[in-house]
Amino acid sequence: MASPSCFHSEDEDSLKGCEMYVQKHGIQQVLKECIVHLCVAKPDRPLRFLREHFEKLEKEENRQILARQKSNSQCDSHDEEISPTPPNPVVKARRRRGGVSAEVYTEEDAVSYVRKVIPKDYKTMTALAKAISKNVLFSHLDDNERSDIFDAMFPVTHIGGETVIQQGNEGDNFYVIDQGEVDVYV
Repeated sequence: MASPSCFHSEDEDSLKGCEMYVQKHGIQQVLKECIVHLCVAKPDRPLRFLREHFEKLEKEENRQILARQKSNSQCDSHDEEISPTPPNPVVKARRRRGGVSAEVYTEEDAVSYVRKVIPKDYKTMTALAKAISKNVLFSHLDDNERSDIFDAMFPVTHIGGETVIQQGNEGDNFYVIDQGEVDVYV
């Protein structure tokens, strides 16, 4: 009969294996993004929403794999004269872009930080507060942090039919629609 410490070691190995698997495939980030989408949409049928969300992710992953294979096969036909390709190359699936990341923030950056303040009237500040009051991205901020963000926000005007931001491009701003209508395609 095995000792309890043997089971403990096997459990730890199994847990480490699970953690490595989750990290390798970026599962935590996918789940975080999914929860954000769920909290923003607040659907009446959350399980259906989740199923459809993961189906979209899978379709996108499949499209990327096919595009990569097609691209590789086109490149391979040009390269055949130079060097033969190995049979059945392994194609690593590319994950959807995760969260947005910024540069490393150092202590020197904190010391040299200059707070940006764009003047706003009371009506604008109230509208901003209302717009983000239930937004999951801002829910963890305290009043001072929220105030810093409000102070740095600035108005942007777009004409009808103009593309504000294209999915897949690097994010430039956080948009709050005050007037007019915007079509959002995801």
